Amino acid sequence: MVGTARYGQKDLGCDTSDRVVFEAVGKILPRNAVWYASNLKRTHQTADAIWAAGFPKPEKMPHEAALAEQHLGEWQGMNRAAFIASRPIGSHWFADIDEPAPGGESFMDLYNRVRGAIERINAEHAGKDIIAVAHGGTIKAAIGLALANQPEQGLAFDIDNCSVTRLDHFASAGQSRWRLPMVNQQPWIADASHNAMHQPAGPEIASAGKLA
Repeated sequence: MVGTARYGQKDLGCDTSDRVVFEAVGKILPRNAVWYASNLKRTHQTADAIWAAGFPKPEKMPHEAALAEQHLGEWQGMNRAAFIASRPIGSHWFADIDEPAPGGESFMDLYNRVRGAIERINAEHAGKDIIAVAHGGTIKAAIGLALANQPEQGLAFDIDNCSVTRLDHFASAGQSRWRLPMVNQQPWIADASHNAMHQPAGPEIASAGKLA
């Protein structure tokens, strides 16, 4: 979806017409993985676009509500640039991690549900590759978990739409460790025609669009 609004859990569709992007993403995803998506249809459409671009379609892809984007309550639908400009300079996210959106969730609410889902899915599919088609906030929460359970550290990372983040989990008796070999990888970025897909860091660049 090209636009500048804050979508949160508004269940809107997305523009998946750029086959070059999805072909490039498919080339760096593991084969024979277990697939999950959130319960929001833009993740289902993204997965469909990856498969339509030639990636083998899995037999199933459960829709996991715990992987949904942060519920932004009254902030959902607000103009992105105007909203960020209204926040303190240097803010990594919508609000402090413990501050809920009016009528919605805090980042810690998001973090706790994402952490629970990751731990459950990891236990169910130990030793397997897992592909989760999710959202920027969900991925930031997962990065915070991987960074020694420091949710606020995940907010320092930019996560672009269609980008790939890889987190490796290692577990043994009494041990659980993570490694982050890849964050916000954009395999199509070498093509100059896709420069506009890069998400600007703040409202100072108002003309750039982004898939949401």
